[in-house]
Amino acid sequence: MSPPLAGGFLTTAPPVYKSPEYESLGFELTVERLVSIGYPQELLSFAYDSTFPTRGLVFDTLYGNLLKVDAYGNLLVCAHGFNFIRGPETREQYPNKFIQRDDTERFYILNTLFNLPETYLLACLVDFFTNCPRYTSCETGFKDGDLFMSYRSMFQDVRDAVDWVHYKGSLKEKTVENLEKYVVKDASDTPYDTLVMLGSSSELQLPVSRAITGGKLPLLLSRMNEVGKVFLATNSDYKYTDKIMTYLFDFPHGPKPGSSHRPWQSYFDLILVDARKPLFFGEGTVLRQVDTKTGKLKIGTYTGPLQHGIVYSGGSSDTICDLLGAKGKDILYIGDHIFGDILKSKKRQGWRTFLVIPELAQELHVWTDKSSLFEELQSLDIFLAELYKHLDSSSNERPDISSIQRRIKKVTHDMDMCYGMMGSLFRSGSRQTLFASQVMRYADLYAASFINLLYYPFSYLFRAAHVLMPHESTVEHTHVDINEMESPLATRNRTSVDFKDTDYKRHQLTRSISEIKPPNLFPLAPQEITHCHDEDDDEEEEEEEEE
Repeated sequence: MSPPLAGGFLTTAPPVYKSPEYESLGFELTVERLVSIGYPQELLSFAYDSTFPTRGLVFDTLYGNLLKVDAYGNLLVCAHGFNFIRGPETREQYPNKFIQRDDTERFYILNTLFNLPETYLLACLVDFFTNCPRYTSCETGFKDGDLFMSYRSMFQDVRDAVDWVHYKGSLKEKTVENLEKYVVKDASDTPYDTLVMLGSSSELQLPVSRAITGGKLPLLLSRMNEVGKVFLATNSDYKYTDKIMTYLFDFPHGPKPGSSHRPWQSYFDLILVDARKPLFFGEGTVLRQVDTKTGKLKIGTYTGPLQHGIVYSGGSSDTICDLLGAKGKDILYIGDHIFGDILKSKKRQGWRTFLVIPELAQELHVWTDKSSLFEELQSLDIFLAELYKHLDSSSNERPDISSIQRRIKKVTHDMDMCYGMMGSLFRSGSRQTLFASQVMRYADLYAASFINLLYYPFSYLFRAAHVLMPHESTVEHTHVDINEMESPLATRNRTSVDFKDTDYKRHQLTRSISEIKPPNLFPLAPQEITHCHDEDDDEEEEEEEEE
């Protein structure tokens, strides 16, 4: 990826909420909402447990199970309430240990940070209604006398309660009442000041030449402003945004110690609230102007040019491009929502994307601290392959691999438990999760915090590590004569056939060329570079051609 910041356009990521304090608040308010609409009072006894949920789980609204799946829908972990089920019990409901991820009516993906308390609450409810003697557990729900509640209905109640807490309840009010408790003021206190390119396993790490004191957020944004334009697009209203941002920029100085303090609005060329993402990346909504004194919207649609200091409401991604005079790949879009931010901006607009994954700091800690487990798992895979090395289709011998399989399961379990009850966000043993596959497909960059950009020059060229396919990673670079291999296809290598022989060319043609003389009888092998995936700047290409 060519330098995205020089002359580019950016958006900052949303605030980072403190975990598990913020999830606990959301959990408590959602439970209170459910009790207020008729759910049992006993639910108030539950407390949020951050060691259970992870993002990227799938809730099966038919059977009430929380599922961890890989990119193809194969089951990795299955939990019914707090009970982890496996083996024959799993196959009763999922005969092939596989789900159709496209069946969005049945399966709901819990991908966002806001889904964490919701994920745990679903487990609490299923466990409560399954084990409480007042209720009779059924395959697709539970009964209370003549009343039946399906898991689908329960799930919808939870979804409605979560939305109510966020949009009509007191979540935002309680958050701004105690910002120090719920909001991370400087989201860069992590030992891993690292960016990862294109979801690869490579860490693009640069040495930090000197310690950065003071507020890193205003410093980074001021540096961005020197080379490009910066915009903020948030789903929150202006009043909430103003309180959060004022807190984040509450330093006694400006971008650097000794410089004068600046209001947070001065760091952005464009501020847009009430974005309503992911609708924002499609048709969007009416673009209006916000009265910053009252927080109310001014009547009428805004049709003027971009004005510094004005706060806008609504609009769309096309609106941002028009106001900033930008096009798709001019923009590096930073967000923490894999669907609402990253997937939609990439698929619909072609924007460059930077996914913020706060869990990455802990993931990297386990990856390094428990490296012996990963190494043992690799050794077991190699040992397993060695048992079959000298066998072919004529062999009647069947190696006993049961002990190795048991050890692989044990090591995989030990690895998973280092992350939490549901394991890693990105993998289960050697298998990558659905969330990991989405990150690799849609995120150009990802990191624990976008503040990590401070440690890279804005001219830095981000490149992904070379990713090998299975047949490339298992075969060494030794010369193999294709003619000696049992290949049903002819070689496509031009150097192996003498195309300079005119008689040979005439022999290969299926029609006479005595009367019809096409300008080119066959394509010539290119003598210059043909791939263009590293060339994102059309203007640079034109300049090279002119030279």
